[in-house]
Amino acid sequence: MALSQWIDGDESASEMLARVLKERTSLVVPPLHRVPLRVGNVVELVGPSGSAKTQILIQAAVNCILPKEWNGIRYGGLECSVVFIDLDCRLDITRLYQVLKLRILEAISNGSSSTGDQENFDALHATCLRRFFYIRCYDSFEFLATLKTMHHKLQKERDGLGVGLHLLVIDSIGAYHWVDRVSSSLPLWGHNRKPLPSPFLPSRIKRMMLCEQSLSESESRHGKTDGGQVLYREYMPSAWQSFVTHRVFVRDSDEHPTGSSCDRQPTYFSEWLLPSLGFLDKFIVKNAGIFLVP
Repeated sequence: MALSQWIDGDESASEMLARVLKERTSLVVPPLHRVPLRVGNVVELVGPSGSAKTQILIQAAVNCILPKEWNGIRYGGLECSVVFIDLDCRLDITRLYQVLKLRILEAISNGSSSTGDQENFDALHATCLRRFFYIRCYDSFEFLATLKTMHHKLQKERDGLGVGLHLLVIDSIGAYHWVDRVSSSLPLWGHNRKPLPSPFLPSRIKRMMLCEQSLSESESRHGKTDGGQVLYREYMPSAWQSFVTHRVFVRDSDEHPTGSSCDRQPTYFSEWLLPSLGFLDKFIVKNAGIFLVP
C-alpha cells in the first residue's frame, strides 16, 4: 500500500483486521491458537518427557509447509519454509510424513472427487517436503556453527523456492545445558577452549528472528507448582528466559476420552504461562495430528 493511499484511505476496523491478519499469517494449531503469534516471537514449550511437545512442533511445521490452496483445493497452510533443528537427535521423521500425508488426503477427499488425485497428492507432497529443512546437531559448538552459517543457506533456498523461512524449530533448546555446565567447571575443558557465554546462543538466534518465528522445546525435570506438587521449575539461564516471549506448559493426564478401547487416546493438558491465560486446554494426539477435546 502506497503512503498516499494509506493517508487518504478510509477503512473500518473489521476491514483493517482482515487486511492485517491476511498480511501477517500466524500459527493457529492447538494449543498455540490461543495467542496470536507473529514474526519475531519466541515460544517455549515446557513440560515433562512424554507430554507431546514434539508432536506440537511437528503439527506446527506441517501447518507451515502446507499450501493455502493447491489446484482448487484448500489446505489451510501458510505455504512457508521451516527449519527443524534436532538437538536431541530423536525426531521420528516418519511421523512428520504421516501427519503431512493424512492432512493432504483429508483435504483432497473433502474438496475433490475427480480423477488424478494420486498425481495431485504426489506433486503436493514433494512440494511441501522441499519447504522442510531438517538439521541434526550433536553438541553446542555444532549448533552454533549451524546458526552462524544458516543465513546464507536460507537466502539461497529462498531464491530457489520463492518463499521465505517462517518458522525455526529447536528440539530441544536445553539438550546440552547440563553437559555444558559440568564441562565448564572442569579445569581442562575442550583442550583449553572457554565455555560458551550464556547470552551467546540467544543473541545468535535473535539475529535470525528478524524474519521468522521460533518454537523451542524445553524438557522440565522439576516442574510447575500445582497444589503443592512441583510440576515445572525453570532451569535455563536468565539470558534465555529474558529472550522467550511466550511460554506454554504441557503435561500428560491420566484421563482418556470415552469410547471403545481401540479409540481411546492419552489426554494432555496445556496452559499458557506467558502470557498467563488462567485456564487449561485439553487435547489428544491422533494419527493426523493434535485435536482439542471439549
